[in-house]
Amino acid sequence: MNLKTLGWNEFFEEEFLQFKEQGYEVGRIALEHKKIYRVLTEYGELLGEVSGKMRFNALDRGDYPAVGDWVVISARPDEQKATIHAVLPRKSKFSRKVAGQTTEEQIVASNVDTIFLVNALNADFNVRRIERYILSAWESGANPVIILSKADLCEDIDEKIAEVETVAFGIPILPISAEKNIGIDQLSPYLHEGQTIALLGSSGVGKSTLTNTLIGHHKQQVKEVREGDDRGRHTTTHRELIVLEHGGILIDTPGMRELQLWEADEGLSQSFSDVESLAEHCKFRDCKHKKEPGCAIQQAISDGTLDIDRYNSYVKLQKELAYIERKENQRAALAEKAKWKQISNGQKKIKY
Repeated sequence: MNLKTLGWNEFFEEEFLQFKEQGYEVGRIALEHKKIYRVLTEYGELLGEVSGKMRFNALDRGDYPAVGDWVVISARPDEQKATIHAVLPRKSKFSRKVAGQTTEEQIVASNVDTIFLVNALNADFNVRRIERYILSAWESGANPVIILSKADLCEDIDEKIAEVETVAFGIPILPISAEKNIGIDQLSPYLHEGQTIALLGSSGVGKSTLTNTLIGHHKQQVKEVREGDDRGRHTTTHRELIVLEHGGILIDTPGMRELQLWEADEGLSQSFSDVESLAEHCKFRDCKHKKEPGCAIQQAISDGTLDIDRYNSYVKLQKELAYIERKENQRAALAEKAKWKQISNGQKKIKY
């Protein structure tokens, strides 16, 4: 493998210079399983583990390698193994909050150029969910493209596209059917050497079928959606980076039942630029957009130029992000307190 095929460019070359001078090499994370990593390198595929020093210095999950990361390694090609010493700065990353009550970041995919947000044109079609994915995609630093899959099962494609257009300003919207090989040629401009595409979406939207189509053979297991509600079943169980034979790099990800947001303030402004633009025209700077006179938001809802469901979604996402920020600040404060307590205890041992 050559590094350019894997997505190596001047951004990473510059970040790697200090390590190169020390004799280290680089690789890209293709798969992670319980802190064991499949690393793609110029030697081929190596099995990697993080060094003891890196593990000691890691404060949270974000300090460990994620699929798509470029990592600094000591390669042992004769053993087909490598030791991972550091993660190079990420050019982009798609993150979410880990499932459950823990307030911690989970990096779904990193160093992605384009995110294919895959949504099925069946009974599980949901504009509010698309809105949420767009928000996280903009925040990631990658460019979103909305893929409307299972187009062969939809009788009102134009209406569905029109619905998505109300929340996806300036984002390409591509209806396809991987099963019937319809519209796949629309994806070609995104699939060329060195470019990384991540597939994201709920379970059962057709990511695995699309992956198999782009690879050119049956790699990922595919299951039918449940009868009655068109809800998907999990087929992909892990994130994996795949180098496409005809150019491009694909990161397939497990379906998400729910996308819990993680730091997305900039993404919120970009995704809801229509709402925030209206708010600038309110009579009062501190308008709460409820019953204040001269409220541009309420006027737009009243005259039908702003959908009330979209505005309610904006408010809900604002509250969710504010809650996550409060919890993260509390977690950071506790971590800082524990750090200084550890330092203080260490000083006492030295003194006595």
